[in-house]
Order: sequence, then structure tokens, then C-alpha cells
Amino acid sequence: MTYWIGNHDWEQPGSTPAALPIFRTTFAVDALPSQAILRVTARGVYDALVNNHAVGAAVLEPPYTDFSRRVVYRDYDVTNALWPGENTITVEVGPGMAHVPLTPDRYQKLTRSDGPPRLYAELRLDGVVHDLSWQTALGRTTFSSWYGGEDYDATRTPTGWRDAMTTDGPAISMTSAPAIEIVETLTTQAITQPEPGTYVFDLGVNFAGWQRLTVEGPPGTTITMRPGEVLDEYGYVRQTSDGTGGPIWDTYTLAGFGPQTWHPKFRYHGLRYVQVDGLPHPPRPDTIEGLVLRTANRQVGRFACSDPLITKLHTLIDRAIQSNMYSVLTDCPHREKLGWLEEIHLVFGPIAFGYDVADYYRELLKVVAEAQTADGLVPDIAPEYTVFEGGFRDDPNWGSALVLAPWLLYRQYGDVDTLREHFPAMIRYVDYLTSKAKNHLLDHGLGDWGAFDESTPVQLTATFGYLRAVQTLHEIATVLHEDTTPYKELSARIAEAFQRAFPRYTTQASCALALELGVVPASSRRAVLQQLVDDIIAQGNHLTVGEIGLGPVLRVLAEGGRHDVIWDVVTTPGYPGYAHLTTLGTTSLPEYWNGYGSHNHFMLGVVDDWFTQHLAGLQYSATDLVIRPVVVGDLTWVEAEHRGVRTAWHLTGERFQLEVTTDRPAVIHLPHTGRITAPQSAEPIGPATYRVGPGDWLFVREGESR
Repeated sequence: MTYWIGNHDWEQPGSTPAALPIFRTTFAVDALPSQAILRVTARGVYDALVNNHAVGAAVLEPPYTDFSRRVVYRDYDVTNALWPGENTITVEVGPGMAHVPLTPDRYQKLTRSDGPPRLYAELRLDGVVHDLSWQTALGRTTFSSWYGGEDYDATRTPTGWRDAMTTDGPAISMTSAPAIEIVETLTTQAITQPEPGTYVFDLGVNFAGWQRLTVEGPPGTTITMRPGEVLDEYGYVRQTSDGTGGPIWDTYTLAGFGPQTWHPKFRYHGLRYVQVDGLPHPPRPDTIEGLVLRTANRQVGRFACSDPLITKLHTLIDRAIQSNMYSVLTDCPHREKLGWLEEIHLVFGPIAFGYDVADYYRELLKVVAEAQTADGLVPDIAPEYTVFEGGFRDDPNWGSALVLAPWLLYRQYGDVDTLREHFPAMIRYVDYLTSKAKNHLLDHGLGDWGAFDESTPVQLTATFGYLRAVQTLHEIATVLHEDTTPYKELSARIAEAFQRAFPRYTTQASCALALELGVVPASSRRAVLQQLVDDIIAQGNHLTVGEIGLGPVLRVLAEGGRHDVIWDVVTTPGYPGYAHLTTLGTTSLPEYWNGYGSHNHFMLGVVDDWFTQHLAGLQYSATDLVIRPVVVGDLTWVEAEHRGVRTAWHLTGERFQLEVTTDRPAVIHLPHTGRITAPQSAEPIGPATYRVGPGDWLFVREGESR
């Protein structure tokens, strides 16, 4: 039979069971089937075994959804796990984000509940649903909190098995997105001992995932593990500084004397260090290992260059993206674990350069659309697991992800279906913003979040988000052959109101936002760009913007040919700046310019677009490929590869050499003046510009070096 089932102890209102529920079923197979498919999901997080073997590589399933309405299932091919005779399926279910009750002694970002953990499981043998009778008991995991930690008592034996309760649950749906998996194993790089019996393991990099403990000792010995990003001045793990949250800890209680291995299963940490107490013997390097988790989106991009600082920045950004690439894009893996929406479009370029996120974003956008309220609001987080107030719930640069992310998906992958699927919801959101506008201006939200200069008006950033959403909706309507007139007219009215309200621009962010929107008169664009450049120089080659202004600043400078200014911004030491972020000792990107907050946050990672699109020169959409490398600063070589296209350029004295491998037609722009040696079959179409087909190409230019 197919139905939701529950555990009697957990289903009692107000109860606090002694352990997580575990479900099992045994069934006989006389003749092995040609195919056996196990369909599983849960309200919570499940760990499923068939004959004591994991059903697949996926972990922390199911992914984030609005658990009160819909959960996602996966089908596992378990054919090879079955044997003739009696077989057993065992599933333990943790609460996950679906059930986060109050735990006063351990860290919590929020409390919420869609109800106790429940299981949905169905077995098909050669396409026929096999009748299963489930029993339930309480297992060995005695505590699990999505935020506070997990406890496991290996001395417990599940007893008191009884028939599972038949109950109800949310609707289920299939997902095409990759699952979260273990993608890397980290070894301990150093062990310190800040006091006798307390050991701190350094895993070398900041990551999201699990620590894996390998230990042996007397039964009943309890090991306590405290994960963290940083250490305090005395060498202990520090969890509560910079708003990172704490206390968080896991415990493992040993059973037997032989070697035992354990890691959490129903929650995850953001960590580099693990502080361990209670070890019965001095540790070995393999006592603690790191299991790196992320959604297993296929890696498709690679970048490197001659400048160590830029290469390091690219690595920091990529590590932060990986650490937050869970079932939704989170903003940090240790403190929030929430899907703040601005980053899914503001930093789309670096995400999509590194990874194939076509299926991932399609599922993510379903979650965003589900979070839209009846009046059209798209909250700043999706799923909306907690309701924030003010700009933390309603900011046009966050909510407009429902419009902008599908457009970026279309530009990257040619995905028209996702545009069409969410077009009605996009209209509802733009209508919502219009209902909030006064004289075609908005004046609410979080402003240029994270800015060093906080004087950019909220009205300017909010109206920027409003106009950009409407402009993008006009583009989408054009692709879908819908009526574009309403959005063209509304864009014009908002642009006129913007120009009246902000005839002058007083900050770096305001200059860049106005230029990006196209509201600056053509006769003034050069002057406004120069004003932006002058302000950056006056600030000692430092930016003063936050995450809303950051991308526009970099893009309008690049479009204006001021790569020299971007180079200085990226490489100039001191605060605030990217070079400063590389001096903090972090191994992933920090949240803010000053290094405070999370040390594993990709909010400021949009600069990676400049590395890949301009330094490497890879500029393309689903239909067009342009290779236009920029030589700037003291770079002598850049190499990049992405989805079947590779570029590599080297500069030696006055000799510039560009190698291109492409699987599609491309237009190639060489950045130097001088004498060109081009392949005979490359078609010249302009000064230092060639059209080529698929293949390997080599261009050499002798002459002026820069």
C-alpha cells in the first residue's frame, strides 16, 4: 500500500520522544525482479537502507519546499540490493527544517513546525506496487535540530516495535534537480590541544557538510564535537562571534570496544574546525574527517590566471558558492540556512559559470513561486519558513528574483518553458509593486545592503529593483510573443519618475544603478561614468557599494572600457576591498567587506563575472558566443573553460597569443594593435575581429603589448 505513516510517540501532541522515529518493513522475494524502484520522501529528513545498504548517494532528502503543501520524492533503483528470500527496508526520519521546536540550550535561527516527522515509501517490483506492512520504534538518534546539533547513542537498541500509524501528509511531486551528495572528503591538517582532553581539528578549508568521527573506546563513552568557522584567541572553536550562532554541538555515545564511525545524518554544519571533548585515547589524524556536501550540479567551469590574488578570489568565491548550493541557494551554512532570494540573480553568472544549474534553477524557481502570497508579494526568502518584518520581507531587489532568475536561465540555457511557466506569477508580482508605488516610485526595502556608504536613498534602490523587473518583464513578453505594451509604457513612466526624483547622483551606487537602468540621458552618460570613476579614485580605488550596487558598478565600468579601474579596485590593498578579503585568513568568501558575519557567504562574489567574461573573454548566451579577452594590469596569462569552450591567452613582451577551442561558431576579438597572424579559415569581419566555426584556433599578434 502507499500512504503516509507516522510513529505513535511522535504523533502524541506535546510529546518529546526519547529518539527519532525509525520505520522498517520486511518482505519476501521468491524470484528477483528485473527492476525494483523504491520511492521515498518524508516530512523531515530521511535516511533509507535496503538490507543495510544506502539506497543511493542522495543525503539530507527531501529538499526544501513548503512542507505544509508539497514535498519532493526520489525514485531509487534498488534492484541490486535485493536478494531471494526475506528483505528489509529501514528508514529513520529526522525533523529537519519541517519541525524546529524550541531548544533553549542550543542555537536556533527560528522555531517552526509543519508537524512531526512522517514517512512516505512505495516499492515497485517490475512496475507493480508491492504491498508493504511497516512497523515503527524509536531509534538511536536521540536528538536532531536543523540548527543546534545532533546526538547519537549507539548503546540504544530499538525496541517496542509496533505497527506504524497510517496518517496524512502533504502532496508529493517528483524532482529533476540533482540531490545533495558527498562531493569531497577532507583530511585533518592540524590538531591542537588548548587544554588537556580538548582537541581542535583543523580541516583546512571552510565548508558545509559533516564531520566524520572514527573512534574506539569503552561502551557508554560520550564524545562531544563542536563545529565552527574560526577559533578564539585561546585556540577554542568560537561559535557566537560576528552573529554566527551558537552553541552548536553533536554527541556520539560509543557501543562496544571496536572502531566505530559516525557522522550526523539529519542536519549539517558550516565549519572548518571541530573541537572534540571526551576522546578515550589521544586522537589520530583520521579521528576527524570532513565530508563536503552540496547539490551535485555538474561542474562545468574552470578559471586560472597569472595573478595569485585574482586566482585566490576566484577560489574563495567558488568555495562559498559550493557551501551554499544546497536544495536552495542559502546565504550561509551555519547561521541562517535560508534561501535569501537576491543572490540567486545577483550572483547568477559565477554560479552558472562554475556549474550546470539548469535543472537546479527550475526546481528552485518552483519554490520561489510557491512562496508568492495571494496579493502578489514575493517574500525575501523562499520557502518562507519564518515571516520577517519590513524590508526583510519585502524588498523589490529580493522579490524580483521571480522575474530576473527565469530570464537569466533563458539567457544561459535557452529555457523558454520556465519563462512561460512563471509568466503569470511575474505579472502578479509587478502588479503588486505597482500597487505599492507612489508616483511610480517605491520607497521600501533594505537599500544597498552591506554598503560601506549607506547614504544611497532606499527610494533609489527600491525603484531600481522595480524598474528592472518591469524592463525584464517586457523582454520576457517579447520572447513569449505576449503583449509588451503595458510593460513598455510602465517602464517609461517609472524611468521618468526616477529622473525627476534623482536629477543628480551622489554615491557610487546611485551612479551605477542609474547607468545600468538606462535612465541617464545619452548626453550625460559619459559624465556620470566619469563621476563614478572619480569617486572610486577619491576613495583610494575602493568601492563603497553593497550587494545591490556592486554588480552594476562592475558592469558599467566594463561597458565603458574602464577595466583599468576595475583592476585597481580588485588589487588595491586595504579596507574595503577584495584584496582586503584575501588577507583575513578565510578559505571562502566573507559576508561583508570588513570580514564580519559569516566567513562562507557568496554575496560579494559577482566580481567573478569580470574574471571570466572579460579577463578570460568568455561572453555568450544560449545562442551567441563572443570571445573578447581583456589584457590589463600586470597579467601575463589567463585560462578558462566552460561548457565546451576553452580560451587561453599568454603575453610575452609584445607577443600576444590566444588559443580557442570551441564546439560552436564564435566571434573573436583580439585586444592588441599590431601585426596579426590568424588561421587561414578564420573570417575577418572587422578590425582585429574574426568569425570562426567549431574547432581549435590560434591567433598571434605582434606589436604594442598593452
